[in-house]
Amino acid sequence: MNTADQYLKTIFLVQQLEDGPAATGELADRLGVSPASVNEMVGKLEDRGLVAHEKYKGATVTDDGEARAREALQTYCILERFLANVLDVDDFRAEARQLEPVIDETVADRLDMIIDREPECPECFDAEDDACGLLAEDRIEADD
Repeated sequence: MNTADQYLKTIFLVQQLEDGPAATGELADRLGVSPASVNEMVGKLEDRGLVAHEKYKGATVTDDGEARAREALQTYCILERFLANVLDVDDFRAEARQLEPVIDETVADRLDMIIDREPECPECFDAEDDACGLLAEDRIEADD
């Protein structure tokens, strides 16, 4: 997954949380980058027709941007499920965040074949928890 996809995913999730445009400061905090970096990338994404940006209000993904954001979100969910359910990694979310930028579509597709992903994915993603909602349910059931 490339940097642009990570930005699109984050803009998409912040839009869901805020029920409106994603503010530059919020994006910078979530991505761990400077507001200037966010402005630069949002400008590039806007030039590609993936994001609409209104000064002082924030960024929103376009239809094409949302499609790419959902693909990026699905890749992240695949990583989370693989790390948690197959490898039984305790801090699977932190690991997934670290692996996310370097996983390409081929690897994600192959991991997807292993994990038996739920058909709801990525709709199951909980933006507030920044995690796969079904995965949390799986972990709770496993602990019972």
